[in-house]
Amino acid sequence: MKKLLAILLSAILAGSVVLGGCSAQPQSSVSETVAQTTQETSAPFIENSKYADKENWAYFENEESDKKADVFFLCPTVYGGSQSEYNMSLDDEETKENFLGATNMEKGIYDDECRFFAPYYRQIGLAVYAMSEEVRTECLEKAFEDVKESFEYYMRNCNDGRPIIIAGFSQGADMSIRLVKECFGDEQRQKQLVACYAIGWRFTEEEVNEYPQLKAAQGESDTGVVISFNSEAESVSSSLMVPQGIKTLSINPLNWKTDSTKADKSENLGACFTDYSGNITNEIENLTGAYIDSERGTLKVTDISSEDYPSSLDIMGEGVYHIYDYQFFYRNLEKNVQTRLNAYLNAES
Repeated sequence: MKKLLAILLSAILAGSVVLGGCSAQPQSSVSETVAQTTQETSAPFIENSKYADKENWAYFENEESDKKADVFFLCPTVYGGSQSEYNMSLDDEETKENFLGATNMEKGIYDDECRFFAPYYRQIGLAVYAMSEEVRTECLEKAFEDVKESFEYYMRNCNDGRPIIIAGFSQGADMSIRLVKECFGDEQRQKQLVACYAIGWRFTEEEVNEYPQLKAAQGESDTGVVISFNSEAESVSSSLMVPQGIKTLSINPLNWKTDSTKADKSENLGACFTDYSGNITNEIENLTGAYIDSERGTLKVTDISSEDYPSSLDIMGEGVYHIYDYQFFYRNLEKNVQTRLNAYLNAES
């Protein structure tokens, strides 16, 4: 266990502070009409987009492939921030190296049957989360400008009507939800959305009511939905991701229920702890159980100790298992991505 923690902590200290011309053939399950309509109804074309430069992508798997769908992945926070730069620079090669590593830690969950796209974006630094709401909002808007620009570049140049999985963690989950809000209001875009895995950030009923394209997952195989949860100990009553007084919408990644039904640790197919190359350094079957807190909506994790799995960051607080959201439920998430993609493809065939 000590060795496992050393590996995980070294990745965090290295920078992975986890808060937060293409051609591809259309898939037969999605009509050419969808692709054409997407081209016509998306945001205005950015002729000189910086995302035409492949150096601004951590992953850009634009080659023709037998893979059935695409994943558009948004990295968690790896940038610490500085007094002069609240947003990561796309010229910061050291941070981009950590950005790639943090992306690799989750990539294996999604890419078995999917091409993988992951843009570098001017994410906010960790320190910004402790600043005023005005500063934080301005910096997050700058980060989202890049996310939206990169997504529209991908849609116009690479997608060709293929099914899409949007995925992210922490700040990347926040960006994922924003992306569905801003870029999937059109019915044709919604038809292409397999699912949005926005893990490690709050997702509220108020957002669902305001944006009809945001639909909370209700089971293990529904599509066009948002999959979200935030892991914490049973004693936690507030966190950076889900402050006290806010209720988040969640689904339990062990039993795929949205109520407080407890899932035993025997339902955990495997917790996987990964390194910056995406290698699984340790896998533990049946590590944790979990249930959804009826008041907070968060995912209460059982059978483990916060001493063995520390939050590692003062900004998190004891018992907040945020950095383990993907790790604790790795195999269940991996299986679920395939389940939802199969459900989508079967419905289209």
